[in-house]
Amino acid sequence: MISRVCGGMNLLDDLAKEVLVGMMWKLAAFCGLEIITYCVMSNHFHILLRVPEPAQLTDAQLLERLEGLYGAKGALTLLAREAMTERGQIDEDIRRKLLERMGDVSVYMKELKQRFSRWYNRHHDRFGTLWAERFKSVIVEDQPSSLEAVAAYIDLNPVRAGMVEDPKDYRFCGYAAALAGNALARQGLLSCKLGADWDACAAAYRLRLFVRGGSANQSGKVLIDKEKIKEVIAQGGELSLGEVLRLRVRHLSDGVAIGTKDFVNEVFTLHREKFGPKRKDGARPIRALACSGLTALRDLRVRAFG
Repeated sequence: MISRVCGGMNLLDDLAKEVLVGMMWKLAAFCGLEIITYCVMSNHFHILLRVPEPAQLTDAQLLERLEGLYGAKGALTLLAREAMTERGQIDEDIRRKLLERMGDVSVYMKELKQRFSRWYNRHHDRFGTLWAERFKSVIVEDQPSSLEAVAAYIDLNPVRAGMVEDPKDYRFCGYAAALAGNALARQGLLSCKLGADWDACAAAYRLRLFVRGGSANQSGKVLIDKEKIKEVIAQGGELSLGEVLRLRVRHLSDGVAIGTKDFVNEVFTLHREKFGPKRKDGARPIRALACSGLTALRDLRVRAFG
């Protein structure tokens, strides 16, 4: 998912980025969502989220989530704890409202942006809208090659923007947080099944980001020129997935659904009524990523590179 600041203005300084990242983690834990990776830039942010299978939550688990989000002395936390103490359970109306906020990406993004907007406006003595749009989302198949490609695309944002040469040096992305020891960030990348343990996962992921990503050597000091990459692709030449990810590939933000051919066709079938009668299937090759086997629901022939 991606959301942008109004007018593309660079309003998010380091403090704002830090606050937004903290809110991301807290709200994800409350909603029962898993952050695989993320990147907060000065005028937009990306999050790659996994939505687990629905689970029955006990009152004790709901109370734990409330305390994690609102604190032990939050009004809603106190109401829930009081009900459990006096009546042995959280009141049904409160429980129902809490469960409506669980496992829902739209609710998560709405609350995250609203919470951050309130903080930002108070901190900067401003008012009004902060975000330019609701948010963009792409459905990603939960299998290693799809997750790895999208995660790398997100973590390479500051490299594409020319802010750093190595994403490990940009502290507001999931990869840097994982290398710094953030257990949740490591868990997110490990869930892509890139290695049996963190060391193996980190090595495999860094290989994608750098050794295959267009660097002159393993130190990642020299990037392949963007225009050269476009030229090679236009001429039908093959590049590694990592090299292509140094560009802004619009399929990864506007492709609607990304994954294997079977997965994208399944999404197409579920939403058949949204497409014209002449369209027979959903999966369209991502030409720039032909070597990866990934497909998208939208065929972005014009300005596939942003």
